[in-house]
Amino acid sequence: MDDVKKTTAGSLMISEDVIIAVARLAALDTDGVAGLAGKVNKLSKLRKNGSITVRMIEDVAALDIKIKVKSGVHVFAVAQAVQNAVKDNVQSMTGVAVARVNVTVSGVVFDKQLGESDGS
Repeated sequence: MDDVKKTTAGSLMISEDVIIAVARLAALDTDGVAGLAGKVNKLSKLRKNGSITVRMIEDVAALDIKIKVKSGVHVFAVAQAVQNAVKDNVQSMTGVAVARVNVTVSGVVFDKQLGESDGS
């Protein structure tokens, strides 16, 4: 056990904006997610009104995220996949423990709304 290095205890602060950015990318990368609901600002001072909110309870994060799903997908499966992706990505990229990820599905986006033209 003499090989164990002793380090000086320090602190590292991760901004809520960083957690929001990681959560946003993880959610948008999940199959079946058409987009985020609500106002989406990159780094907003009014982030409580946005589609992703973060509450820090000591050193543990609780996230709320509002999404829109694509039509024809199993909504429960997509919401569960978003929960897992957001939790895994935030924990692995920031080192911040995530207690919970609450996902609210606020709408369904049909193909015409995704930017497909009708040919006219």
